[in-house]
Amino acid sequence: MSGYEQLKLDNQLCFPLYATSRLITKIYQPLLKELDLTYPQYLIMLVLWEEDSLAVTAIGKRVILETNTITPLLKRLESKGLITREKNIEDERSIIVSLTEFGKEMENKACLIPIKLLENFQDKFTISEAQDLKRGLDKLIDILK
Repeated sequence: MSGYEQLKLDNQLCFPLYATSRLITKIYQPLLKELDLTYPQYLIMLVLWEEDSLAVTAIGKRVILETNTITPLLKRLESKGLITREKNIEDERSIIVSLTEFGKEMENKACLIPIKLLENFQDKFTISEAQDLKRGLDKLIDILK
């Protein structure tokens, strides 16, 4: 058996990040099921609720996904009647994504998701600990981009 400490699973930075992501996404699933959204679709909707009518490239930059990954997600959101996609009048190579009225109304239902998510951590993880973790993860994301 290898004696290289750096190869042990418990010594990997990537594994707790991967496991945390999977476990949190699992908690989101029943909450998002009520909205008929997947987690990646939810991320796109969060961006659009924050700032409507954005180019596909701007959305991709915010959620750190390539255009070829976002396009099928946008098509699905469009088929659900949540968004529209139109060519940018100023640049025909660019597609502008906008919320429909239905997509805007969904924001009211989605407002409860972060609250319900935090209920899973009640008495186990303080707000201060969560904020510290988020700051650290944001810093790591900035380094990796």
